[in-house]
Amino acid sequence: MTAIEVTGLRKSHQGFEAVKGISFEVPQGQIFALLGRNGAGKTTTIEVLAGFQRADGGTVRVLGLDPYTDRAAVRQRTGIMLQEAGFFPDLTVAQTVDTWRDFTAAPRPRDEALELAGLAGRRDTKVRQLSGGEKRRLDLALALLGRPDLLFLDEPTTGMDPEARGNTWTVIRDLARQGTTILLTTHYLEEAQRLASAMAILDAGEIVAAGDMAETLAARSGRVAFRLPANVDPAELPLPVTVEGQTAVCRADDPDLAAQTLLTWAAGRGLRLAGLEVRTATLEDLFLESAR
Repeated sequence: MTAIEVTGLRKSHQGFEAVKGISFEVPQGQIFALLGRNGAGKTTTIEVLAGFQRADGGTVRVLGLDPYTDRAAVRQRTGIMLQEAGFFPDLTVAQTVDTWRDFTAAPRPRDEALELAGLAGRRDTKVRQLSGGEKRRLDLALALLGRPDLLFLDEPTTGMDPEARGNTWTVIRDLARQGTTILLTTHYLEEAQRLASAMAILDAGEIVAAGDMAETLAARSGRVAFRLPANVDPAELPLPVTVEGQTAVCRADDPDLAAQTLLTWAAGRGLRLAGLEVRTATLEDLFLESAR
């Protein structure tokens, strides 16, 4: 089953075309990363998918429904964690969840939601006393109250410490294993690479790269980098490199084999390749190459 189906989506704001005919699909139970710089069109796309705005062109289906004309039905089955949520600062964490539960059909028990978000020990703390990362976890607890079939996560771990971020990743993975579809936006590209099984990169309102995460990265060149030995002309190296300051960078489909070739060459000349770094293609590489 397809949870999200977008075909030729267009959306403008005061004459500015923020989204320019994009298309993508998200199957049920998939974690899908929608990536891009600020202003790329991510937030506009999410607002259309969540039913906050009507599309100017193209078609959008969320859980088989039009998210704008059927937004009441869609919202009963979706959860959303926006970058900024409005809280009453003098309510406690528990009171905040109880307030949201009053507006949620068949909500999770309060303690279950707090446990999922890692806030069980902060239930009696006033919201204004929470750290930025804790407020993000409270956002997550509220987004999960209705046991959503589809969850929109907009920068979910901003401000979290490494432990809280790791715990949140575990919650997200567990939800997907249970069948929840998750659309994730994040500026932490490592987070997207670790969590998402598919992605699309937006730039100036257009999709500039998309596909299965593992397959897309496996098809790209890896990287071998090292400090160029003194008095060595890059042209002498057995593989082509680019030089960035004192660092030589070799792009290769098989970076391990390239590293072996370079090390063998260096050993035969009594040279040391200091600072040698070997890595396969990363989402950051793809992002920087695509979003220009």
